[in-house]
Amino acid sequence: MSEIKISAETRTEFGKGAARRIRRESKVPGVLYGHGGDPVHITLPGHDLLLALRQPNVLLALEIEGKNQLAIPKAVQRDPLKGFLEHVDLLLVKRGEKVTVDIPVHTEGELAPGQNLLEHVLNALPVEAEATHIPESVTVSVAGLDAGDAVLAKDITLPSGVTLNVEDDAVVLQVLAAQAEEPAAEGTESAEGEAGAEA
Repeated sequence: MSEIKISAETRTEFGKGAARRIRRESKVPGVLYGHGGDPVHITLPGHDLLLALRQPNVLLALEIEGKNQLAIPKAVQRDPLKGFLEHVDLLLVKRGEKVTVDIPVHTEGELAPGQNLLEHVLNALPVEAEATHIPESVTVSVAGLDAGDAVLAKDITLPSGVTLNVEDDAVVLQVLAAQAEEPAAEGTESAEGEAGAEA
């Protein structure tokens, strides 16, 4: 996984008014917590943070008042219409420390012939991994799967040092048979048409 350096500043102003002022300066308010310490309120450069968050489970190397600390994003708030960052919660981590995260599930391959549908029951897989070695995603082959088939959490091959944080039998993907159109609807329409013609 990537480690991205970002400079941050501590802040002492809180509330909606302060948050709006911070965002007008193209910065993002955030909170840094973890390891039993008091939460630290910070501001981060908006553009740099936006680019960093494009990578799933990115590891941030924060420089705060001359100190370097590692953190991972735990909660990100975005404007529902414009999509810009409004607030971010970051969790302090240490090298060698295990953390629980959700990693995106990608698929490859073609289903068995037929009008079947692939359902992502879990879009992300909960796992436990070392903080500096969190996989960006996992890729699952669905080649040849047919209606009624499913991929369970235990069926997914994880990188070394990464373990599941969900039940082994949890369904991650399943193949559904496409619903055939009901001919009854056509019969109803024709019956209505005949009734109209008779009238």
